[in-house]
Amino acid sequence: MHGLVNRSIECFLRDTYGAKTWGEIALAAGLGNESFEALQSYDDAVTDTVLAAACAHLQSPREMVLEDLGTYLISNPNVPAVRRLLRFGGETFADFLQSLNELQDRARLAVHDLALPSMELCDHSDTRFSLLLRHDAAGFGHVMVGVLRAMADDYGSLAYIEFEGRRDGGETITIELLETGFAEGREFALAEQAG
Repeated sequence: MHGLVNRSIECFLRDTYGAKTWGEIALAAGLGNESFEALQSYDDAVTDTVLAAACAHLQSPREMVLEDLGTYLISNPNVPAVRRLLRFGGETFADFLQSLNELQDRARLAVHDLALPSMELCDHSDTRFSLLLRHDAAGFGHVMVGVLRAMADDYGSLAYIEFEGRRDGGETITIELLETGFAEGREFALAEQAG
């Protein structure tokens, strides 16, 4: 697993639940006091062990922890890069959804060895979509549900987003866009603000 993935899990747990909780989870996972290096590669079993330790410590299902991770990646100000990468997908939530087919390639421009799932968006109508993610490891679909819900909020759209399950080597998410101007979206500018 790419170090960025593991580092994101670590930062999510630390920022959301505190350094003490992260330390207890890391200890239970056999990491000791070590932190993940973003540019290093790790065995997938390490990621699974950390997630299992987090779920046990938080007494929360894996699906919920992964969905919360996806929400964190978009909504937490400590990790603005993911939101920026995704907001370049378009001016509206519907535009953003259409851009998901190219997300794997855009992510590789930023981090050449990051292996994101391939994504295929199917339009069933102007407001109903399904997203198919193809990846060897199960779980990314739950992260993506959190990402999609947070992005809908980011754009000010009201959307019903549901994980449909895994089959034939892929995970499916259904998306129903209920209202595009439901709320005021978060501010976003193409150029980063100096500050």
